[in-house]
Amino acid sequence: MKTLQKSALALAASSLLATAAFAQTAPAAEAPEASPITANVTVVNDYRYRGISQSNYKPAIQGGFDYAHESGLYIGNWNSSISWISDAASAGGNKNVSAPIEMDFYAGIKKELIGEGFASDLGVLQYYYPTSGLPSGATNPNTTEIYAAQNFTFGPITGFAKFSYAATTLFGFSNSAGSYYPDLTVNYDTGIWGLALNAHVGYQYVAGNVQGSKPAISNSSLYSYTDYKLGVTKDLGGGLSLAAAYITTNAGKTGSTYNYASPTNRNLGGSTGIVSLTKTF
Repeated sequence: MKTLQKSALALAASSLLATAAFAQTAPAAEAPEASPITANVTVVNDYRYRGISQSNYKPAIQGGFDYAHESGLYIGNWNSSISWISDAASAGGNKNVSAPIEMDFYAGIKKELIGEGFASDLGVLQYYYPTSGLPSGATNPNTTEIYAAQNFTFGPITGFAKFSYAATTLFGFSNSAGSYYPDLTVNYDTGIWGLALNAHVGYQYVAGNVQGSKPAISNSSLYSYTDYKLGVTKDLGGGLSLAAAYITTNAGKTGSTYNYASPTNRNLGGSTGIVSLTKTF
């Protein structure tokens, strides 16, 4: 899921006038209003969410739209190709599960309550995975989170601190309602060649116990982890941007099996480099 990002478009015009009289009588040009609707499309070599590969180290195509009202209310949708649900089912011996897409629907309100450049954000996010062939007794991967975020701006430094809370079970983990994810993202506009530096850290806590385990094994001991990201974004102009990042986690393993594993036991939370190209409309 992409965090809602809405920026106003500004139009600057200047003219060298031949006479002072013309300057006084010429009507002022009005800048067109920015559209409340924006859309985006991204191609990426590996879809990482909270540091974990959702596409088994393969490319993904993504896209969505946002509507932001002047009151601060917003709604949006974002989608991505994925493979992790069918991969996990296949690893468990069920090769008939199909879930090729993640669909995120979100709504909230964002207002500058503290001051200019310090928007507070409160909303709800529904992760929906159209799935067929899910075996009886399996926990549905669909997830509902509520979140609160505080954005900040200090000159060329921008970012946000956010807290997300799972009101339902989290991404198919049994008994995991109450899981949470606090994270911090910081961006620095270098002012050089349209380059911005990006840094992120988050902690995914997974609540509850593993279904049916005796004695009880906590989800937290197996699946909680911290993720990190360092990257750079290049503004190419015309709504086009190129990003590259290094992403890693401390997600562990049990015995010789990774707790977030591909069907071939590759660590889905392993260190990797990400390259993405995004077009915003």
